[in-house]
Amino acid sequence: MLQAGLGQQPQGIFGHSERAHRPTIEHVKKLVLYFPNQANPEIGVASRDLLPLSLLTIAGLPDRDGYEVVLIDGNLYSEEEAQRRVVEACDGALLYGTTGILGYQVTDGYRCTQAVRAAHPKLPRIIGGWFASCAPELQLQAGLYDAVCIGQGELTFVDIIHAIECGEDLETVPGLALWRDGQVINTAKRGVAGWSQLVGCPWHLIDIEPYKSAQLKGLKRTVERIPVPAGYESKPFFGISYYSSFGCPEHCDFCCSPGITDLRWKAMPAARMLDDICELKDRWDFLTLRFYDANFGVGERRVREFSEGLIERGMNIKWYPLMQAHSLCSYKPETIDAMVESGLYIMNIGAETGDEERMRAIGKHKETDENLRAAIELDKRGVTAWLTHIIGFPGESEASMMRTIDQCRTISAACNTSRPSVWPFRPIPGSALYKDALELGYQPPMDIEAWGLMSDYHIQDSWRGNIPASVARAKRLYEHFTTLKLGLARDTYGWWEERAAKRLQTGNFRGAQLEAKAFDVYHRLTKRISTEDRSKRRVLRQQKTLRQPSA
Repeated sequence: MLQAGLGQQPQGIFGHSERAHRPTIEHVKKLVLYFPNQANPEIGVASRDLLPLSLLTIAGLPDRDGYEVVLIDGNLYSEEEAQRRVVEACDGALLYGTTGILGYQVTDGYRCTQAVRAAHPKLPRIIGGWFASCAPELQLQAGLYDAVCIGQGELTFVDIIHAIECGEDLETVPGLALWRDGQVINTAKRGVAGWSQLVGCPWHLIDIEPYKSAQLKGLKRTVERIPVPAGYESKPFFGISYYSSFGCPEHCDFCCSPGITDLRWKAMPAARMLDDICELKDRWDFLTLRFYDANFGVGERRVREFSEGLIERGMNIKWYPLMQAHSLCSYKPETIDAMVESGLYIMNIGAETGDEERMRAIGKHKETDENLRAAIELDKRGVTAWLTHIIGFPGESEASMMRTIDQCRTISAACNTSRPSVWPFRPIPGSALYKDALELGYQPPMDIEAWGLMSDYHIQDSWRGNIPASVARAKRLYEHFTTLKLGLARDTYGWWEERAAKRLQTGNFRGAQLEAKAFDVYHRLTKRISTEDRSKRRVLRQQKTLRQPSA
């Protein structure tokens, strides 16, 4: 695994004070890191290709420097078992750390930290990650944490370790939020670090077998299931997630990233990424690679070098990233061809809106027609485009929302492989639109646990009236006819499916609501008759078997 600076030690990793202390072999200190469960157990289980990347990245430097790092992934255990393992590991530890992104991780991390505090009240406890970075007061006023790491955490984590070892006040560590005299104070701001200052993930800290075996067995009720590559629809496969860049240069007002990353984007060089991924392929023999970058495709040259490198090295993998339509539309055709030849099979695209005025209002640097153009470029190469659109922005008009739904319809009709989706706007702490949402009636959860237990934002309206009834109806009809057109509603393709494709192509939804209700009745009746018929045939087969003379 490549080290920072092609084998050289990163410079200045101990912050402004340049602490140089390293543990001796006789005095190894233990660091306990907990990666909270990503899926509410009442809803499902997290896809097992999702590795604990955020904690692996901050563990790299301490692991290299000789610390004992214990990393526990809550997604592999029940809540009780995960907490038992963490509390047990914290015995004799130097510190405990956890993370979390908005969702169930917030709740699970909170509960685990409560258990740690009860068992080890004097153990220093820290938290980082997107949600804590955006809402440090919520975390600190609960009394669970000594500090919140704001934003990028690799270098800050090292400084925290050495400050605790040396007995220094955490106010000397840049990049933290602390609780002092009943309020949040921030230490000196820490700039975004480039990849030359960071080391690779210490992959040896995780046992890959639980992740691999769960995928090959096929877990039921999987949340954020890894997409299935062509040819693997009826057979198991194994994939992993990977992280190759930090930040995003897009100034999207609905996203918390601009306030945390200052619109900086730092990416691992293509050669280093190729070396690491090839080594992982040899070690784990995975098929699919899910990039967990916020914006993988900012630099065309890096993407092309990576794609051509996979081809030159004969790597047999299927990969997919999250990119922007503007990036893909600006790429040379040869770059896109190389991506596909190297194994690109799906691309997540943040489409955001189909309305030009709304696109400018949220600070997105692209034209709305680039969503369609990007989908067409991928469709003609046989690559699936997952496009996520949002409706219900604060102050958004009904006409604007309808234009977004109509763009989804246009893309669905033009591209057989594309999957445009429409999500209700969700206010995120730390985003520019969060305050606007509060003024319009959004009522946020009042405590940490409640934040993590919120319903899935794909289906939940943020406040009464933010999605007009006419728009919600149009959204449901679009989703109904798209599901039919793709052949996902039933096991056959016939009149109903052809009718749905025509609806999407022409945009004529007159009488569509009655038609959708008629299909629902028809489908339930035929499904019941089919089930009863199969049951009768099964009984007849059993009776015939019973009449057979025994050998």
